[in-house]
Amino acid sequence: MAAREAAARRINAAHERLMGLITSWHTAAFLEIDVTMSQAKVLYLVASAGEMHMAALPALLGNSLSTVSSTVDRLVEHGLLDRRPDSADRRQVVLRPTEAGIAAVDRFHDLNARALRELLDRIDLPGLAHIEHSYALLVEAAASIAGSADRAAPRDIEPPHRKGAL
Repeated sequence: MAAREAAARRINAAHERLMGLITSWHTAAFLEIDVTMSQAKVLYLVASAGEMHMAALPALLGNSLSTVSSTVDRLVEHGLLDRRPDSADRRQVVLRPTEAGIAAVDRFHDLNARALRELLDRIDLPGLAHIEHSYALLVEAAASIAGSADRAAPRDIEPPHRKGAL
């Protein structure tokens, strides 16, 4: 168990270092997306759900309804969220991302995908095989946490066989 914990600590430290390096080179592109972190969280949650009752957000975010409401107000003003009464219960407010809101979330995803592509472009083919296998393992672990029925099968990807490979 100590070896497993030590390995997990080393991987976490490497991940933190990687994120710090990525942040250092794509901060300018990140700042071009004109939303605060609080707004990004709300936008991401609503976009991920497709639509959501505003009353669900405070518990998810750990904020008061008034704080969430003012964040939602800003997102509506910026044209990123649409807010409407629930047709089934007019006391409830339903939030949906607008096309512009979906585009903003897509820009966040694109930043991450672009950073990953830039990294992968600098790695040789045997190294890419290691990364492909490692990602398949991570996807399987994430799917088990999420309870997903659509699980990746990392066993379908052969681990790399290279002298000195871990």
